[in-house]
Amino acid sequence: MPRGHRELIAVDGEAEPVIVKLGVWVSNTRARRDKLSAEQRSALAEVGMEWA
Repeated sequence: MPRGHRELIAVDGEAEPVIVKLGVWVSNTRARRDKLSAEQRSALAEVGMEWA
């Protein structure tokens, strides 16, 4: 996923969709994976997170 990727999501109680900078989040998570707990890494692995 490119770093600039964004998703529009509907949030309960909000009239307009919210932009989530998903590409930035994925990039930051990969770069800081050594700071994640084992539970967090396991949860990300379950949803298909690729580390390389």
